[in-house]
Amino acid sequence: MLEAITDKALASQVLSQKEAMYVATEAELPDLLAVAAKVRELHMGKMADFCAIVSAKTGACQEDCSYCAQSARSKARLTATPLISKAEVIEKARSSKEAGAKRFCIVTSGRAASDGELESIAGYVSAVREEALAPCATLGLLGTEELKKLKKAGLNRYHHNLETSRRYFPEVCSTHTYDQKLETIRAAKDAGLSVCSGGIFGLGESWEDRIEMARELHKLDVDSIPINFLVPIPGTPLGKCEPLPPFEALRIISLYRLLLPDRQIRVCGGRLQTLGAMNSMVFMAGADGLLTGDCLTVAGCKPDEDMELARAYGLEF
Repeated sequence: MLEAITDKALASQVLSQKEAMYVATEAELPDLLAVAAKVRELHMGKMADFCAIVSAKTGACQEDCSYCAQSARSKARLTATPLISKAEVIEKARSSKEAGAKRFCIVTSGRAASDGELESIAGYVSAVREEALAPCATLGLLGTEELKKLKKAGLNRYHHNLETSRRYFPEVCSTHTYDQKLETIRAAKDAGLSVCSGGIFGLGESWEDRIEMARELHKLDVDSIPINFLVPIPGTPLGKCEPLPPFEALRIISLYRLLLPDRQIRVCGGRLQTLGAMNSMVFMAGADGLLTGDCLTVAGCKPDEDMELARAYGLEF
């Protein structure tokens, strides 16, 4: 069956549910990795895409996402900080560019950035663009008009994760709905922005949930899919969860490459903690992009090590 699946993915054809479940639960991992690498190279070439982020506003979030140290339900030790200055954003953007990042994402905590915050962030976006970086933003549940203003300021891409499947989402968050997430993604597309949307794996979801989210992302026609792995943080509702085994994490990356063969598959939060030594296999598994450097509330991989890994696979960036 894997040969037929390979042919479909190479031709950007949609896998059946039976085929997707075969990839998820039956295919031998070494064979699957070889197929995913082949599909990645055909559709994405020899390029690796590196992005970096800055937490421009941290903590004090009114949402109740069960995985997040910044949420209203979290008892994790975290210092809340208001919106940082443009100078701080520029400093972080410059250091990220020097480390090899091509994209730079401005991230704020909370349900949605306020009007006043958006006015400041528009200036930050313009400043990031002047540093010859592609500006991205993660600012919560925004509408088309707000996003158009950011695009006018130079925003290239909006990031807004689905997090998991529609079926499983109520287990993760109750303060906003899946439909509100879909509306935000559609608003970003209506504003003419590129869209980055994916999820977090290891929340207790099933393989069927993982496949369902990939189907939704395919329907939304997003450009980049970030794959995050849960890092259980003490004090959060999911703080006592067991991290995903590294082989399962690699299988998830390969599954998403085959379900979304011609899209950027970007491995982000939890990569270091989940994959460990097997982080060296991330490109083999089908990824063509990485979030490099630290994440929001957990440590990330060192940029120089990520660049060296890409070079070892013969990738350019």
